[in-house]
Amino acid sequence: MGENNVLGEQNTPQPARRVSAVVVPLLGLIAVIVGVIVAWTNQSTNFGWFAYAPLSDTVFVGNGGAMVSQGTQLGLVVTVVGLLVLAFWAGLAIGRRSR
Repeated sequence: MGENNVLGEQNTPQPARRVSAVVVPLLGLIAVIVGVIVAWTNQSTNFGWFAYAPLSDTVFVGNGGAMVSQGTQLGLVVTVVGLLVLAFWAGLAIGRRSR
């Protein structure tokens, strides 16, 4: 015990706050925001409808049949990745707290 300690007072060192505890959720949140913005701004896509192709010897093959543009798909993928990062971080934070 030191001379400056009062009876019953203990100086316990506080653990340093890890940088990853701030950076990981921040990156996840940024990914979610960017993904939503990209998906929202690329909503319109042009596609047509047909009944048959008369006098044609070629077979029509579509490009996957997606009714959303590739930009919207990319935005949704970035949003899902950001949400997965946030969920992983929340699970780690809850697991550390319960110990």
